[in-house]
Amino acid sequence: MSSAKQRYFVTGATGFVGGQVVRQLRAAGHEVVALVRDPTRAGELARQSVALHRGDITDKASLRAPMEGADGVFHIAAWYEVGTRDRARAEAINVGGTRNVLETIRELGIPKGVYTSSVAVFGNTGGALPDETYRHAGPWLTLYDRTKWQAHYQVAEPLIRDGLPLVIVQPGLVYGPGDHSTIRRTFIQYLNGTLRAAPRGTLYCFGFVDDIARGHVLAMEQGRPGESYILAGPQHSFIEVFDLAAQITGIPAPRLHPGPMTMRFLAGCMSILGRVVPLPVDLHPESLRVIAGVTYGGNDTKARRELGFAPRPLAEGLRTTLLHEMQLLGMPLPS
Repeated sequence: MSSAKQRYFVTGATGFVGGQVVRQLRAAGHEVVALVRDPTRAGELARQSVALHRGDITDKASLRAPMEGADGVFHIAAWYEVGTRDRARAEAINVGGTRNVLETIRELGIPKGVYTSSVAVFGNTGGALPDETYRHAGPWLTLYDRTKWQAHYQVAEPLIRDGLPLVIVQPGLVYGPGDHSTIRRTFIQYLNGTLRAAPRGTLYCFGFVDDIARGHVLAMEQGRPGESYILAGPQHSFIEVFDLAAQITGIPAPRLHPGPMTMRFLAGCMSILGRVVPLPVDLHPESLRVIAGVTYGGNDTKARRELGFAPRPLAEGLRTTLLHEMQLLGMPLPS
């Protein structure tokens, strides 16, 4: 990281990726100002001497004072909920909130911003690993995908064309200790022996959280304003993930490997059932559709070449993640 100490404004600092970005910035001696909805619930940030300011990205007025005087802005905050039909809330946060943050960067003359988009804006790539020039116009499998596409192409890129000094980063699936997403629940099910199936034909790019956060910092330090950088990590199928997990832990991998048609049929059944009874997240139609033989990912060659982005192999990051979860579960660690 740069030896010059900087003042950075961060949204999403209490989140999985944002929290790790803050830790890396503070470890390098930078000053960090975080926008948080409730400072009383941001104790971890306070312990790192992060300046906390109450606000919300959907309230543009709350952004101006804490952002003023920053050397750079990381806009990482986003909305994601499985199965919600609250399109207004999704758009208010992912689209409207992004517009608020980026317009405030422009109005205050902040020298540089980094916006966290996603490879989800590419939709299901059908096995391909597209680069940053790829464009997708739908359909989208989730409301998250659609609203992140809107924020990327209808908010961020037009502002860049108008001169906003912004770098866009596009992570893939992010995993690691401290996660609270669906992938973590899946890992815990595997460790507990209750995960019965790993879908066939589903491919994701897996990025360890420390590496994805490092990619954000590198984008701030070395990224060219106006450019996008995919921070995807290596691509693997879920079958490969759990075969690796079995090698690490000694716990057998799921033996069932349903294909895309089976997963889509199951999603349809759950859609009907969900009208009658509440469904667990893992059986929600949206959760099933995004693992029904789809590919989410991208080619991170540009980030490797221009930023020095160096994501670790899945085997290394998965070992760290699974051993962490085994410790939390009180399980004996493999020798």
